[in-house]
Amino acid sequence: MATNIQAITDNLDLWTSALLTRSTAGRGSGGRVEAYGIKKLRELILELAVRGKLVGQEPDDEPAAKLLERIRAEKTRLVKEQKIRKADLMQSVSDEEAPYELQQGWEWTYLSQVSNQVHYGYTASADHSSTNVRMLRITDIQNNRVDWDAVPGCQIEPDAITAYELHNGDLLIARTGGTIGKSYLVENLNLCAVFASYLIRVIPNCHSLPNYIKLYADSPIYWKQLYEKSMGTGQPNVNGVSLSSLLLPLPPLAEQHRIVAKVDELMALCDQLEQHQTTASEAHQTLVETLLGTLTNTPVRPEPVEGHASSQPFTLRQAQGERLEGNSSGRTEFDESWTRIANHFDTLFTTEQSIDQLKQTILQLAVMGKLVPQDPNDEPTSEFLKRKELMADENIPFRIPDSWVWARVDEFAQTRLGKMLDKAKNKGTPVRYLRNINVRWFDFDLSDVKEMRFEDSEIKEFALRDGDVLICEGGYPGRAAVWDEREANIYFQKAIHRVRFMNGFNPNYFVNVLRESADSGRLSSYFTGAGIQHFTGKGLMSFLVPIPPLSEQHRIVTKVNELMTLCDTLKARLAAAQTTQLHLADTIVEQTVA
Repeated sequence: MATNIQAITDNLDLWTSALLTRSTAGRGSGGRVEAYGIKKLRELILELAVRGKLVGQEPDDEPAAKLLERIRAEKTRLVKEQKIRKADLMQSVSDEEAPYELQQGWEWTYLSQVSNQVHYGYTASADHSSTNVRMLRITDIQNNRVDWDAVPGCQIEPDAITAYELHNGDLLIARTGGTIGKSYLVENLNLCAVFASYLIRVIPNCHSLPNYIKLYADSPIYWKQLYEKSMGTGQPNVNGVSLSSLLLPLPPLAEQHRIVAKVDELMALCDQLEQHQTTASEAHQTLVETLLGTLTNTPVRPEPVEGHASSQPFTLRQAQGERLEGNSSGRTEFDESWTRIANHFDTLFTTEQSIDQLKQTILQLAVMGKLVPQDPNDEPTSEFLKRKELMADENIPFRIPDSWVWARVDEFAQTRLGKMLDKAKNKGTPVRYLRNINVRWFDFDLSDVKEMRFEDSEIKEFALRDGDVLICEGGYPGRAAVWDEREANIYFQKAIHRVRFMNGFNPNYFVNVLRESADSGRLSSYFTGAGIQHFTGKGLMSFLVPIPPLSEQHRIVTKVNELMTLCDTLKARLAAAQTTQLHLADTIVEQTVA
């Protein structure tokens, strides 16, 4: 037993570091992080518990076989007295049925054998105006707890209360839907309550400890059998007969008490580890947000002075952890913030969420003129636009360098929507066309491209050429990529905007602006619609873009690509490390219970 406990305590770092990221929808989201290691640790504790490997066996304990003899004798008497059905007298478990060999003093039995009764709940509607008799529903059970003050009442005949009234020690099991198999042990009940029909009650008899039965109902051996015996596809369910026939490893009663005590102790340890992990994760996230915020919140850097080290942009080597040397008193506040992050890069960006935040910050800095230095030799953007009016300060989203300008899309580009898909009216030659689903952020997915009929007069109008930016009008409004002529003779549907720029504009810079605006929430202010949003032509043409000189646009795009590649590399390394930790956690569990 000491070896099994060591498998738990000697690998605490692994249990807390093995994390599983589950995909979630949303921009810039790294997904929901699941404490996979601690989840596996809980499973391991329960698996060891029901295999008799968590606590030692005591030679003075009355063997479980004696318990079963008394149970069968009692049930036989109850059948004669017609208090239970003959069907409740189940046969002994054969050696062929036993899933695995048990410890000495243990016996395989059926769940019904350690229960006085297994039956469905009461059918009635919830009555929130009545609280004399509460009716517990599966939705009232959350994380093995019930807020009885929130449990509604029900109308039930007095003579029916006895059959359905709950008592401490009752085990309730959900029998259908997404919660199938979920269990709850009634404890500390001090009011009158019955249970609803979507629950099945198992009443443990005096020869088994209710807490051990509940522990069993959380263990892998229980869940494996339950899923095998469940019926239905769309709405799976399990009935009382199936539950009654579940195989249960029964230890001596004295050992049941020791097992429950040890499991409670180790589950409390899991709770502490989980809380520590959550606290550490939250602190780490706050630190990342605070440090990255210092970059976006500091004023735009002054124009560079030749030969002055502080004017140099953030470099890839610095991002990889190279410590910066020099006199910090000569640096701007912005450069000092970069230095703090660069010097602790390896400890800051260790989660998908933190790497995604770094990506967002990179784009924010890019569109604010903070990612690369300004060059006084660049042609001013105002020359490119030949603007007659200046935008009022109160209309601009944020400050930009003096060599930049704010402009609407219709001031520097032509936009138009694609062709309407109408199979009844479309005429001409079938050709391939792009839909919303084909446009991803910064790229295209051409694995599923449809055909539409285009007339000869429409070919030129809806043709795509290198450098066109395609933007989703609906579905995922604002999502965009630059067309690079990876396929000739392909066109676009009305659900997509085509943006074509005049000379002197880098389309990749424009897509970076769109993505940053989408992540920050600024882009959504140009959408229409409440439930289903659209990025209309009017909204697109009025979208404000911070425009640097063309040469600086090229430098920004190059630097963004460089740093995004670094972020993707970090993510790949993180994913590989996580996979290794997950496999290691699974291996330890398998070896320990073998």
